[in-house]
Amino acid sequence: MGADKDFATELFDLSGRVVLVTGGSRGLGKEMAFAAARCGADVVIASRKYDSCVATADEIASATGRAAMPYQVHVGRWDELDGLVDAAYERFGKVDVLVNNAGMSPLYESLPSVTEKLFDSVINLNLKGPFRLSTLVGERMVADGGGSIINVSSSGSRRPRPEQLPYSAAKAGLNALTEGLALAYGPTVRVNTLMPGPFLTDISKAWDIPATQKGAQHFALQRLGEPPEIVGAALYLMSDASSYTSGSIIRVDGGMP
Repeated sequence: MGADKDFATELFDLSGRVVLVTGGSRGLGKEMAFAAARCGADVVIASRKYDSCVATADEIASATGRAAMPYQVHVGRWDELDGLVDAAYERFGKVDVLVNNAGMSPLYESLPSVTEKLFDSVINLNLKGPFRLSTLVGERMVADGGGSIINVSSSGSRRPRPEQLPYSAAKAGLNALTEGLALAYGPTVRVNTLMPGPFLTDISKAWDIPATQKGAQHFALQRLGEPPEIVGAALYLMSDASSYTSGSIIRVDGGMP
């Protein structure tokens, strides 16, 4: 007998669903938004740069035939998030999946050189914003009968390094939020952490690639991730395939020790 391809298609089917991705105009966010649309979802592409949101939304709509709505927002600014949520619900009437992907990890010379502004900016974007968005959308998801919230963390949250401590602390906080929100919004809304290791995206251009690749030799897979390799785990968490998964951390890090 041949493989039942319809089974896999149905398992990961997102037809008729709406997926909101912050930081969705580039990198892993763009990969996840594209994947959702390819599985039948309409998508909201949110980031700070409107032109990038429009370009990505147009690209997704053209390639998949799904509706893709661009929206300019700074996720680290509490008072801008109501507008994003209201706009998404006004356009589509619902949000079935929220992907809290927007993040940043600015470089600094030394730990004493970290300014209060840098620290607050990192915490605001990586932790405060996802908390606010999750509560705004989570309440509506419960009222609508269900949904999935995906917090994109980082392997740095479990292996914090000196050069990214504010970022690692924020992502560790995000891991904690996941567990608490899963309890708050269960049993109908699932909340999970997607924890990538180092991926070769546009952000990685600022890295010391030879040193990073050398470090990756200690991983089980002995290499860095390619952006499309985030898609399988993301679709699992977005879809009914993960119907009994909540409050969990899904590591996609090549087997980091």
